[in-house]
Amino acid sequence: MEPPITLYGLPHSLYTGKVRAYLRKQGITYRERPPTDDHFASHVMPRIGRAIIPVAEFETGEVVQDTVDIIDRFERDGVRLSAYPDGPRQRAVALLFELYSVVGLSRHAMHYRWSYFADQEKFLTDAFGAGSDPERQRKTMARMQSYLPMLGVDAATIPLIEASYADLLEGLEAHFAEYPYLLGYQPSVGDFSLFGPLFAHLGRDPVPLAIMQRSAPKVFRWVERMHAPDLDMVEYADAQAGFLPDDAVPATLSPLLRQIGEEIVPDLTDRLAMLQDHVASGAAEVGQPVTAKPHQRIIGEVDTSFRGASYRGGVQPYTFFLWQRLVDAASGDPSAAALFAEHGLAALTDPRLPIRVERRDNIECWGDRAS
Repeated sequence: MEPPITLYGLPHSLYTGKVRAYLRKQGITYRERPPTDDHFASHVMPRIGRAIIPVAEFETGEVVQDTVDIIDRFERDGVRLSAYPDGPRQRAVALLFELYSVVGLSRHAMHYRWSYFADQEKFLTDAFGAGSDPERQRKTMARMQSYLPMLGVDAATIPLIEASYADLLEGLEAHFAEYPYLLGYQPSVGDFSLFGPLFAHLGRDPVPLAIMQRSAPKVFRWVERMHAPDLDMVEYADAQAGFLPDDAVPATLSPLLRQIGEEIVPDLTDRLAMLQDHVASGAAEVGQPVTAKPHQRIIGEVDTSFRGASYRGGVQPYTFFLWQRLVDAASGDPSAAALFAEHGLAALTDPRLPIRVERRDNIECWGDRAS
């Protein structure tokens, strides 16, 4: 019998990795197909309006695109290991890592993949050739490389990106010496989100993989653990599935929380200012898609910075969709707000977003304006 779910994705895709790990951990039967599959072009793309992965297609014909929507689709039906902690502090921290994985680590992932292309050309050429013809392969790789400036990868930022990666590995290494997952003994949405870049790019491409294995073996072991179909906690004696009790956030995460604040708060502050101007201009109409065409991902550009180095980056409404999830989780809970303030993250829990970004029919749309 055919599995009830088809996952359209690729081994080297960051976002496919996030969903694949989730399906495996939940024991959900699926088959994976590349986006070059004829059925994807003839039946899936017309439903979602763009060539993008991952996409989950159910035996009922339902099609769901985007990692958040796919995971939440299963969460609503009930799974054996929910990715969302009940406690507001833990949930907010999990969603912070979800936001950081997109806003922060996409830069690291793309830098190590494409800035070191000459050192890993054979590996990447083989990966991008899967199920593709040479011309499509060449165009896809060129398009991916073209995103580097928009992500803030240039001569000024590259040393800072590599220092950041070293700091991240050091912080995670210390944490995983104590716990198998971010919030205890089962993976949260923060783990699945972090796994995307730390597997598909940084834990698989030869150059960053070597750095991880050489300097952070426990992080590499976590990458293995996240891809396993069970909890794979053999190193942690008598560990039982569950998040830490009493909504506790491990002290070992403190250096990582401070690093996240230093790296993404200035960037998000600049992007927020651009969004406020965009909304004030009347360009964001409630209920309408965030861009004129589904494949367009940005609404403009903004001058911003990474670790003090300036660059001009694209502003994606999807960023605010993820940020809003964090705001919703932390709003109204003093303990979550206090935790974030303690680590230089207060700006992320202050609900100053001028308009909501929502997901409808597999695309981002403008939601309600702030009152």
